[in-house]
Amino acid sequence: QVQLVESGGGLVQPGGPLRLSCAASGSILSINAMGWYRQAPGKQRELVASITSRGSSNYADSVKGRFTISRDNAKKKVYLQMNSLKPEDTAVYYCYADIISYGSSRYVGYWGQGTQVTVSS
Repeated sequence: QVQLVESGGGLVQPGGPLRLSCAASGSILSINAMGWYRQAPGKQRELVASITSRGSSNYADSVKGRFTISRDNAKKKVYLQMNSLKPEDTAVYYCYADIISYGSSRYVGYWGQGTQVTVSS
């Protein structure tokens, strides 16, 4: 059983920072890419940022220069540092990871339960 658990969401004023964390746990042999997606009301889920196991990262144009993704492979964690937040960043943020479990031979995508981020004054 593999689980991804996010934390760190909440209410923040425009221009403020917020840091999201996601911890993977369970019968994990290896983790490949990890990332953050978000879904605002009435919109499709979109990629915010992703990072490979070697640390190569990719960002949506809308967050470049404001958000930073990082990971701790030993702790099986991924983080999203969000600065200069805007009201349009308001969404449920989901953690994602490609994971091989013990006893398996292929990567499977797992999702966290989501954490709400609200940017409002």
